Amino acid sequence: MRDHGHMADDHTQVQEFFGVRAADWDSRFPDDGPAYAAAVAELGLRAGDTVLDAGCGTGRALPPLRDAVGPTGAVLGVDLTPEMLEAAVRAGRDEAGQLLLGDVTRLPLRMGSLDAVFGAGLISHLPEPVENLRELARVVRSGGQLALFHPIGRVALAARQGRQITPEDLRAEPQLRPLLAGAGWRLVSYVDEDSRFLALAVREG
Repeated sequence: MRDHGHMADDHTQVQEFFGVRAADWDSRFPDDGPAYAAAVAELGLRAGDTVLDAGCGTGRALPPLRDAVGPTGAVLGVDLTPEMLEAAVRAGRDEAGQLLLGDVTRLPLRMGSLDAVFGAGLISHLPEPVENLRELARVVRSGGQLALFHPIGRVALAARQGRQITPEDLRAEPQLRPLLAGAGWRLVSYVDEDSRFLALAVREG
């Protein structure tokens, strides 16, 4: 268990990082829409499902998630950064889902209340990956799904950030599989190519 002071520092850093970037976030990454829609399609959501976009940012996944679950479904977007949610509202994406200012590491949701979780760029921002993925597992029903997505692959992302990928990278399959398993998820598919990163996992009974 970590002390809350340390946790608050993590949160402040995340909020500051994304807060200053929120206004032009979508214009910096304008062509991601189809990639988000394709990733959402792989979740196999059904009409009436309840889905969470964890760390939703400006809400780029919310319209395809809404399309997937239809008018009877429920779409939630949770993010820690007020500026990101404000940008989502400006883009009209609050019409696709309910936006909540909150922390994906402590969700205000009942156990097993979701059919699926979508997380874009999420895993590198989790302060305690096993605990945090376990919290996502808590709110998903048995057999429900988790999609960990990024619109470009690990090598391309590292190049964009001016760094090399390392074997310790949590998104590397040999790291990710046991990490998910320890948190109640079974990795069922893994794609890491230039055009996208997508890991799909199922909530174990």
